[in-house]
Amino acid sequence: MAEDSDLEKTEQPSQRRLDQAREEGQVARSKELSTFTVLMAGGAGLWLMGASLSEKLIKMLREGLTLNSDLVFKPEYLLPHLHNLSLEAVMTFLPYLILLLAVATFSPLLLNGWLFTFKPLVPDFSKLNPATGIGRMFSTHSLVELAKALGKSFLVGGIGAWVIWHNRDNVLLLVSEPLVQAIPHLGNVMWACFATIMGGMLLIVGADVPYQLWEHNKKLKMTKEEVRREAKESEGDPQVKAKIRSMQREMARRRMMAEIPTADVVVTNPTHFSVALKYTENGMGAPVVVAKGTHLMAAKIKEIAKANNVPILEAPPLARALYKHTDLGQAIPEALYTAVAEVLAYVYQLRRYKTAGGAYPQEPGELPVPKELDPYTANPELAME
Repeated sequence: MAEDSDLEKTEQPSQRRLDQAREEGQVARSKELSTFTVLMAGGAGLWLMGASLSEKLIKMLREGLTLNSDLVFKPEYLLPHLHNLSLEAVMTFLPYLILLLAVATFSPLLLNGWLFTFKPLVPDFSKLNPATGIGRMFSTHSLVELAKALGKSFLVGGIGAWVIWHNRDNVLLLVSEPLVQAIPHLGNVMWACFATIMGGMLLIVGADVPYQLWEHNKKLKMTKEEVRREAKESEGDPQVKAKIRSMQREMARRRMMAEIPTADVVVTNPTHFSVALKYTENGMGAPVVVAKGTHLMAAKIKEIAKANNVPILEAPPLARALYKHTDLGQAIPEALYTAVAEVLAYVYQLRRYKTAGGAYPQEPGELPVPKELDPYTANPELAME
């Protein structure tokens, strides 16, 4: 059962999956949106250019039907005359055609944005398989497209029939009206039909666009196994990454342990925390933490310090504050300068005692550690753990 659930496409497509599909030209498309946009542009173009187009068409019609003596008696003039009329007709409709071409080209951008790829042009001979073609013919997508086509035909056809029936009296009156009145009247009826039909197509577009987006998302959905495989490919195998992190921690731990013999002092809690400090007057502005750890690591730090004769001082508040607020290789906070200075002064006195003798130095008592830097003082619940 678990294997079956892993093979079901239940997961949303990742951004990588969406990008790959887009590179291959697989984007949501709505033919209804493009058709609606082109028709609206065509109607708007006729509305804006109608007067100019009418004047030029009337002029061309007049010139085409006018015969002069040169055209009648000199046939060689007929072909140039026809060429001029054709060129004039092309130039008359050229702005309108450019408008339609531009809208048809850029209307897909309304849904997908700009997309330019040659991958859909690469030959795919698997599409020539008859069994695959028959499967596509009877697929759910084909049935939905058939239902959409029938619904669109019934809706647009029904709206058109209703508009014509609603304006039947006006259409019949056109026969009895003078030509000057009939042409504008016919134009009004046609614009009313166009606007009503486009309103019906707008309903189709409003239903088709969300459906195309949903279907595209459904096609790109991923199985849980695909999600895991993609995560491994993009981010690396989690087990390998964990192994690398473990090796990095081990290398950092070894470097830290190698620094302990060079430390000046190890400050302890005494059992929970251990922090090794090092200070060189010429090269450091402030003492630096070269090693730190808790529990077993703290015990290991003390063990190495004892083996290398590094002084160990029990100062619980200072050890906790250093561990909490200082990283490896980092100088101690200014607020701890005074406390650490007392510790280093004790360490230097201890070294003098070991080399020159004299009175044994007294360990520093209560060190001036700000309460807000001691995690146990700031959060008493930690001290109870």
